[in-house]
Amino acid sequence: MKVVFIDTVHPILEERLQAAGFNCIDATSKSREECIPVIENATGIVVRSRFPMDAAFLSNAQKLKFIARAGAGMENIDEEYTKSRSVNLYNAPEGNRNAVGEHALGMLLAVFNKLHTADRDVRGGKWEREHNRGVELDGKTVGLIGFGNNGQAFAKKLRGFDVEVLAYDKYKEGFGSSDVEEVEMDAIFSRADVLSFHIPQTEETKFMANADFFDAFQKSIYVINLSRGKIIRTSALVEALKSNRILGAGLDVLEYEKTSFESFFEQNLSPDFNYLLNAENVILSPHVGGWTHESYFKLSDVLADKILEDWKNT
Repeated sequence: MKVVFIDTVHPILEERLQAAGFNCIDATSKSREECIPVIENATGIVVRSRFPMDAAFLSNAQKLKFIARAGAGMENIDEEYTKSRSVNLYNAPEGNRNAVGEHALGMLLAVFNKLHTADRDVRGGKWEREHNRGVELDGKTVGLIGFGNNGQAFAKKLRGFDVEVLAYDKYKEGFGSSDVEEVEMDAIFSRADVLSFHIPQTEETKFMANADFFDAFQKSIYVINLSRGKIIRTSALVEALKSNRILGAGLDVLEYEKTSFESFFEQNLSPDFNYLLNAENVILSPHVGGWTHESYFKLSDVLADKILEDWKNT
């Protein structure tokens, strides 16, 4: 029972799999081509997002039973192909949902209170009180698109504020509570002051937030995105920022992200990205919303739970 680790994850996953009798192979320093002979007789593969798990690559692993991704999104894996081969897919949204919820709240409060510009001004010797006057979250309506692990975690963090929380999830129903009102998109378009995305990237959701989408809002809004960068068409976001239909944004993810995050700035980036870099009402972070010291452990521990639970039943 051989498991190949293609990406670096917390060592608890390897420790627990080894203790259960799996032979864990470190391929984290190998290229895609170098990994091909390593996975030939693999039972499992552990990944994050170093390179795609597509049919051309996975066809070399004819004994493959599972792929475990230390994260939530699965867009890096050819799910149609893995389904055709009955390969189990594991992810771990439970492992970083709290981190995402806290990061979303932090971004929202920072945008509202202009903490990024206030900090910059004071460090630069400026005491600009009026320029950094904030907006209060209390009394606002927050609209969530997606009410899975991350959406629920953000809603939980909002309980301490006097806000109305609306949630739309195309694939769920019956989740409304005293804290969250289950709604259709029309209600978010008409009532939301804040919009936060908590959905995976699929063919259906890719660039759903385009110019027509933003034009549908009846109020000027704030936008938070900790899901995937390609949910939002950046050009549409920029135009909405310029026209004040969007009052501010907190973006942990960007349309321009590459498979390898570390090479992000090696590409030719668009004028829209340069606008975001210079916009005082925009806060950016490098896709770290779910990447805390605690979630690093929990992501791998959750994967170990899922793999070992299934394996003991085979």
